[in-house]
Amino acid sequence: MNTEIIKNIEKLIGTVKEWNKLDEQGWTSEVYKVTTNTGQYLLKSSVDSRYREWLKTEAGVLEQLNRHDEIPVPTYIGFFEVNNASHLLMSFEPGVTLTTALKLTNDEQQRKALVKSFGEFLHQFHEQNPVGMEFQGNWLEGRLHKAQQYVENGQSDGTLALLQKLKANLPSPVQQTMIHGDCTTDNVLVVNGKVAQFIDVSGMAIGDPRYDEALVIRSFKGKTNLETAFYLGYKRYRLADEEFRYFDDLYEFF
Repeated sequence: MNTEIIKNIEKLIGTVKEWNKLDEQGWTSEVYKVTTNTGQYLLKSSVDSRYREWLKTEAGVLEQLNRHDEIPVPTYIGFFEVNNASHLLMSFEPGVTLTTALKLTNDEQQRKALVKSFGEFLHQFHEQNPVGMEFQGNWLEGRLHKAQQYVENGQSDGTLALLQKLKANLPSPVQQTMIHGDCTTDNVLVVNGKVAQFIDVSGMAIGDPRYDEALVIRSFKGKTNLETAFYLGYKRYRLADEEFRYFDDLYEFF
């Protein structure tokens, strides 16, 4: 971590005493735990243009959500750009990702309880009235438009042929709700044995809740016991197979 970055950090949260890179997180960013004379914080830094865009969006989402307390997310501290990179500073939250929690136990009942709590957590989130976010039209249309940009710029694993298929076979519309937008086991924290907080919220918006649900089920495909446990907690809607395939394909672009 260079001197210029440290100067920007210290303007926001005091004298830096220690920083440690976290290996568990960091596919799109490098992630550091930063300790200062005022406490412990999390710093995310991105250099790729697409991931810098996502990080800036995440900063805006956190800043909006921190005006409310209905949705458990880290506290926004600040965002700055230094040395052709973007940096987001937020509170450091206790807990481990659900991915890690599932790896740390071989107890089948405990694993199912963790996944059921994920279902309950997501159910409650989708049932909320939109809070702190502006309605910006049809979410799926916006995602398909963004996917087109990524394909044209060579920034996606998805293909033009797959995108055309998605555009030609739109699912029946449903009521839009608050969604996380990247709702995987990597992006929720477990505290005291239950899923308790969202992280990595750049995709959080008013959108199609089936997208969140599909990304969860994607994690548990082939593990019928865990998929069943999820639906013991998530009771508002169960994806049809064709809906799962649609939103699973959409995820290829992001």
